[in-house]
Amino acid sequence: MKNLLCPISSLRVNETLVRITALLVAVLVTVYIYTRTLPIILLLGIDFYIRAFTNLKYSPLSWVAAQISQRLALSGATIDKAPKIFAARVGFLFTAAISILFFISPTSSVIVGLALIIFALLEAVLNICVGCLVYTYVVF
Repeated sequence: MKNLLCPISSLRVNETLVRITALLVAVLVTVYIYTRTLPIILLLGIDFYIRAFTNLKYSPLSWVAAQISQRLALSGATIDKAPKIFAARVGFLFTAAISILFFISPTSSVIVGLALIIFALLEAVLNICVGCLVYTYVVF
């Protein structure tokens, strides 16, 4: 893990909010898998798009995470935002793939959804950023 190469920026983000947002992503994808309700994935795609490609302060999920953090009086260190932006772009690609596969091969959409759940839970529970891992291998 010490040899990871992550994108770097001057922008910072609260680590606790990132982890709560990742947990919310895992919960929503799990709900999608059980209900096969495509609007859930479309909402996630919009959320990832906002986090990855806009300068808005909050996406819907990050706003909910901020509310949860505030109500539970959770604090967290600030971390570099660039790896999280890259991870949001990867998440957007995952939700796009899930949406397309929903019509072509529903089983495949579930498999991609399970991968997204695993990545989100790694971030939420173990603080492992798969985006950094992917970025390192893409650059090399």
